[in-house]
Amino acid sequence: MKVLKTTEAVGEMLCHDITQIIPGVYKGPAFRKGHIIREEDIPVLLSIGKENVYIWETDETMMHENDAAQVLYKLCCGIRVPSCAPEFDDSGDVIPGRMDEATFLIPSKISEGKIELTAGTSGLLKIDRARLRAVNSIGEMMIAARHGDFPVRKGDKIAGTRVIPLTISRDQMERAAEAAAGAPILRILPFKAKRAGVVTTGSEVYNGLIEDKFTPVIERKLAEYGSTMAQHRIVNDDPAMTADAIREMLAAGCDLILCTGGMSVDPDDRTPQAIRSCTDEVIAYGAPVLPGAMFMLGYKHTADGGRIPVCGLPGCVMYAKRTIFDLVLPRLLADDPVSREEIDGLGEGGLCLNCAVCSFPNCGFGKGC
Repeated sequence: MKVLKTTEAVGEMLCHDITQIIPGVYKGPAFRKGHIIREEDIPVLLSIGKENVYIWETDETMMHENDAAQVLYKLCCGIRVPSCAPEFDDSGDVIPGRMDEATFLIPSKISEGKIELTAGTSGLLKIDRARLRAVNSIGEMMIAARHGDFPVRKGDKIAGTRVIPLTISRDQMERAAEAAAGAPILRILPFKAKRAGVVTTGSEVYNGLIEDKFTPVIERKLAEYGSTMAQHRIVNDDPAMTADAIREMLAAGCDLILCTGGMSVDPDDRTPQAIRSCTDEVIAYGAPVLPGAMFMLGYKHTADGGRIPVCGLPGCVMYAKRTIFDLVLPRLLADDPVSREEIDGLGEGGLCLNCAVCSFPNCGFGKGC
C-alpha cells in the first residue's frame, strides 16, 4: 500500500475501511475497503480527519487485514489453512453466518479488519489456551475470547479476530497457522440431556425429622441445562446404604450421580466413604473454592470406555447462590472430563464474593488458572 494526500486520491482504491464516529449517533465504516475515491468523497474524508489515505498496491508478500482475519477465524475453528500464498484468498473466503459444524462457531461479516464469532448452540466453551497464547505471542495479530470452561448460550458473542496493522506479512500468518495446527483454538461442546440420580443422605431427612430442601435445588440447576432427575433415593448416614443407592442408579442407566449432604468431617458424615467404594477413580475430595470446599468428584468406568461422574455435594449448594457445583456441573453435562489439576487451579478466582446482586457467570468467580 502507499500513502496519498486525500485531495490527490480521486480514482484510487482504498485498502481499508475508514471509520466515522458521531458520538451518540453512529460508529462504523464511512467507506469500505475497495471503494474507489470520488471527488465528492473528499470533503467527507477531510471532515473525519483523513488528510492522507492508504491506497492499495499489489504486494504478494503481504496480506490485507481482512484476509488475515479470515485466516485467524479458520485457526479458531481448526480449519486447515493450506497456504497463505497469494492464491489463498481466491480459494477460501469465510462465509458470514455459516456455522462451522465441528466447533459450532458462526463468523460475522468482516468489518474494519475484524471477524466476530458467535455461538451456534448452547454448550460449554473450550479454549486451547496453549494454541491461543502461541498465536497471540507472534505479534501484529490477536484473538480475544471470553473465558473458557464456562457455559454459553446460542447467539452469545464468543471471540473476535483481527490483525493490528492494515497489512501483515504472509510469513507471519504462516507462523500462526503452524502454531495452531492440529486442533481448533475455540470450540463449543453442546450440553447433553442427561438422566441424573440424586442420593439424599442424612438420617434426619430419612427419618422425616426435617424436609428435604436440597433436592429441589439440584433439580433446578439440572433443568438450566436441559437435564432431569431420573432417580431419587433418601438414605440414612450408613455408607453401605448410600453405596447401594449409587450402585442401583448406575445399574439403572443414570448418566450422573449426585450425592447431597454428609460431606463434612463430622462422625456421621460418611458420604465420601460410599463414593470411594462405588467409583474407579477419585479426582478430588476437597476443592479450593468457597462456597464448596468439601466437594468430591469420582468416576465410575463403563465397559465401553466411558466414565460416569459421581459427585458429593456439600451443604452450601443447598443455600448459596453459586458454589463449586456451578463451576463443575456444565462440564459434566458437556462430557468434558475434569482433572485434579483443573480443580486445584480454581483457587485463584475460587472465592465467591456473595454479591447482593449476583452476576455470575459475568464475574471473577471460578475464572482462575
